[in-house]
Amino acid sequence: MLLNWTVMILYNYFSAMFVGPGYVPLGWTPEKSQDCIYLQYCKVCQSYKAPRSHHCRKCNRCVMKMDHHCPWINNCCGYQNHASFTLFLLLAPLGCIHASFIFVMTMYTQLYNRISFGWSSVKIDMSAAKRDPRPIIPFGLSAFAASLFALGLALGTTIAVGMLFIIQAKDRIQYYQTGETFIFPYDTGSKWKNFKQVFTWSGVPEGDGLDWPVRDGCHQYSLTIEQLKQKADKRVRSVRYRAIEDYSGVCCPVTKGVKTFFTTPCTEEPRIALSKGDLILATRGLKHWMYGEKILDSAADGGIRERGWFPRKCVEKWQYDSDTDQPVDGEKKNR
Repeated sequence: MLLNWTVMILYNYFSAMFVGPGYVPLGWTPEKSQDCIYLQYCKVCQSYKAPRSHHCRKCNRCVMKMDHHCPWINNCCGYQNHASFTLFLLLAPLGCIHASFIFVMTMYTQLYNRISFGWSSVKIDMSAAKRDPRPIIPFGLSAFAASLFALGLALGTTIAVGMLFIIQAKDRIQYYQTGETFIFPYDTGSKWKNFKQVFTWSGVPEGDGLDWPVRDGCHQYSLTIEQLKQKADKRVRSVRYRAIEDYSGVCCPVTKGVKTFFTTPCTEEPRIALSKGDLILATRGLKHWMYGEKILDSAADGGIRERGWFPRKCVEKWQYDSDTDQPVDGEKKNR
C-alpha cells in the first residue's frame, strides 16, 4: 500500500511538472474581432489574453486558466495540469499519514521490547530486544534516530502540503471595489459539474482552455470586463511618488534601516531598483515597503514595464499638476 502511494504521488507530481499548464498560442486573437475590446493585450506574447489566462513572469508566457506559479514543480498550475497538481496535493498528505503511522508503530513496538522497569528507574537497552527474538531488520540507536527524523518529515509534509490542498480546494471569494455585484461566470452552479471539468477519466480536461461554458445570465467575457474595471479602478487609486534615495533592488537592504530589513515582503514578486529622481506609481503598500510601477518613457524603453517592491523610506509623495504633469512649486511634499 505504501508503494502504491509512492507511485501515485510521483506520477502526479511529474505529470504536473512536465505536462505543463498549457499556454495561450502566440498571436492569439478572438474569432470575432469586435470582442477584442473586452480583452487585455499582452505586449510580451504579442497576443490577447484569453479568458481566465494570465501572463506569468517566470514562464514568460500567457498561461491558460492560470492559478499560480509553483516553485516546487518549477511550472505554473493551469488548464492542463490542474488535475495532476490537485491530486498530488491530496495524495502526498495521505501517503505521509500512512508512513507516519508505520514509523510510530515501529518505534513503539521496538522501544516496548527494550524497556526494563525497575523499582527506582526505567532503562532502555537498544542493543537487543528482551522479549521477542531478534528481528529480521536490526533496530538500533541509529535506526531509531532515522525513524524519528523521517517521522518529523512526514508530519511536516502532511501539514504543509495539506494546507496547500485546502487552499486549492476551497471556494475563492473575490472582493471588488466597484460596488457592483459580480457573479463568477464559470461556476456552473454544481460542484459536481465543476469537478468534472477538471477531473476526467482520460486525464485530459474538458474544453480547449480558451473558450469556457458560462452560467445563465453571464457573458463569455464577464470576467475580463470586470478585470478591466478593476485595472481602471487601480489606476485611479494609485499614488505617484518620487525617489529621494538610491535603491539597488536587493531583497533585504541593510542600509535602509533595521525595520525595513526585517519586514521585507515574503513574496516571489520582484524588487525594482531606484535611482534618485525616478517616478513610481504605487498601487499598494505595507508599513515599510510599497509596490508599484516605475514610470518610464515607453518609446525609449520599448514599452517594458518595471514593477515590484521598494522601501518606503526611499520615496516621497510627488505633488504635480494633472494638466501640465509638472511639480507644484511651493507645496510641501509629504512622505
